[in-house]
Amino acid sequence: METKTNIIDLESIRKDFPILTRKVNGKPLIYFDNGATSQKPQAVIAAIEKYYTLENSNIHRGIHTLSQEATEAYEAARNTVQHFLNAEHSKEIIFTSGTTGSLNLLASSIGKKHINQGDEIIISTMEHHSNIVPWQMLCEEKGAILKVVPINDKGEFLMNEFENLLSDKTKLVSVTHVSNTLGTINPVKEIIAKAHQKGALVIIDGAQAVPHTKVDVRNLDCDFYVFSAHKMLGPTGVGILYGKESLLNDLPPYQGGGDMIKTVTFEKTTYNELPHKFEAGTPNIAGGIGLAAAIDYMNKIGVDKIEAHEHELLSYATKEIKQIEGIRIIGEANNKASVLSFLVDGTHPSDIGMIIDKLGIAIRTGHHCTEPLMDRFDIPGTARASFAFYNTIEEIDTFIHALKRAIKMLL
Repeated sequence: METKTNIIDLESIRKDFPILTRKVNGKPLIYFDNGATSQKPQAVIAAIEKYYTLENSNIHRGIHTLSQEATEAYEAARNTVQHFLNAEHSKEIIFTSGTTGSLNLLASSIGKKHINQGDEIIISTMEHHSNIVPWQMLCEEKGAILKVVPINDKGEFLMNEFENLLSDKTKLVSVTHVSNTLGTINPVKEIIAKAHQKGALVIIDGAQAVPHTKVDVRNLDCDFYVFSAHKMLGPTGVGILYGKESLLNDLPPYQGGGDMIKTVTFEKTTYNELPHKFEAGTPNIAGGIGLAAAIDYMNKIGVDKIEAHEHELLSYATKEIKQIEGIRIIGEANNKASVLSFLVDGTHPSDIGMIIDKLGIAIRTGHHCTEPLMDRFDIPGTARASFAFYNTIEEIDTFIHALKRAIKMLL
């Protein structure tokens, strides 16, 4: 079956991803593990190769040509991210090691400045471990209280319960924009507005949002927004922390070292201005350049077209998988991104994953770093197929056929 709308030029796009020509276990690779990491187009690979081949040098410190070229490329990447998020200033864009690195930076800096004994931090049931553990650690250190917004059986954020948890003691709300396990798209703009009414700071984990939908941080009015490059066509080991300029200026540095200082004496250190205040040491220069190339690639296709195609893939896959007897979908929110988590009665998710891998199909199985969410549904884990814009309806048909074959073998 072909896509109905021809939203994007799939044939041309798929040629841009070298790995999609690969065979796995003698079968053409079908890659449905995009929620864990996406594949990389040749444009991103070429940008990284160009840096290491022709421009390799440390940045910000050198007066020689290579250093200046590398610095220009890296700072141009920062500007690319700024425009991608519609941030007001490039200095509001902090390069980090990824979403986890960004959240740990915020937990440390906000914790030092704003969190005291008895203060309350709110997260939700559907959070990734990286948006749970740093706040638990901070609460243990400061004597603060962690509160959790429940979800309904469809996997949707319960706004009325969130409002009940908000109080004058709420200092921080940190929630995911899109659930990596359920695919649920949370009403983050409304969440932010409600939290701000109580004077709380708001962090949005956008790791699963930026690959699939347009994000405008000024429209959302979030205080901080974090994501990783590798889930949106970019390289691993680099991510972004967006923060409002006034808030970032107010926070203490996370790490000490080169580039985050203006002057150092044994008596006192003066910290650098934004964004360098939060970027100690030599960064992942190639990673930042690769992220910019990934954003350029997405913009060339059109994020709106990416979102529309992925919605079509999700709708088709959901319809087809529901026709298989014994399937239970985990996460049926009315507003979803392209994630399909499921269980098959009488089977273990890992057995399903291993069998269809033999047929060249990559999916993810397990708890997806959301163990408390698994506890909420009283399950050990799920099988998860997560789609990207380079995936096809034909691949979904092959996946459904393989899934039926695996079930027949296991039952």
